[in-house]
Amino acid sequence: MPGYRLAVTFVDGSKGVVDLSLLVEREDAGLFTALREPSFFARAYLELGVVTWPNGADLDPAWMHEEINDKGVWRIGTKRGRS
Repeated sequence: MPGYRLAVTFVDGSKGVVDLSLLVEREDAGLFTALREPSFFARAYLELGVVTWPNGADLDPAWMHEEINDKGVWRIGTKRGRS
């Protein structure tokens, strides 16, 4: 999806969106800085059920599932001062 977002579907049928836009734009994004490049972001793949990128950045599937089930969207990397 555009805007540093991923559409996800879990084996239990639940679906939602993971929004990494705030995370990748942070100055302290660490490994996730590489995801700013759209062609690199698009290289996401599943490894043992974990969304992963070639540089080793990955997303916690349990946390993702919890947030998707609760809110439908998992927004990662909120900026300081925002909830």
